[in-house]
Amino acid sequence: MEDKKIAALADVLEILTERQDEQELTSEQKLALEHCQKFSRLESKKVKKLLKEIGELGFVTEPNAVKIVDIMPTHPDDVRVIFAKERANLEKKDVEKILSIVEKYL
Repeated sequence: MEDKKIAALADVLEILTERQDEQELTSEQKLALEHCQKFSRLESKKVKKLLKEIGELGFVTEPNAVKIVDIMPTHPDDVRVIFAKERANLEKKDVEKILSIVEKYL
């Protein structure tokens, strides 16, 4: 069984672009590539740095960190929506930390 990993849109874009050079993409892969081209806001190198910075906060899980990178929230409500399924509520200072990190990459 393969290991599953959560990937940011920029990583998926990179993978599909490489695969497109090697072989013909399936229709699903073409749709995914088109989606990534439209909505990916950072290049893969910056995504890795941003994920690392967000991960260092300690209270952000990997799936939520990837969502933050994909969405690049600019408003506190956007951050709260990402964490809506979590049991614990984020404090205002935690939301501000996330927004300040994201702002550096915009």
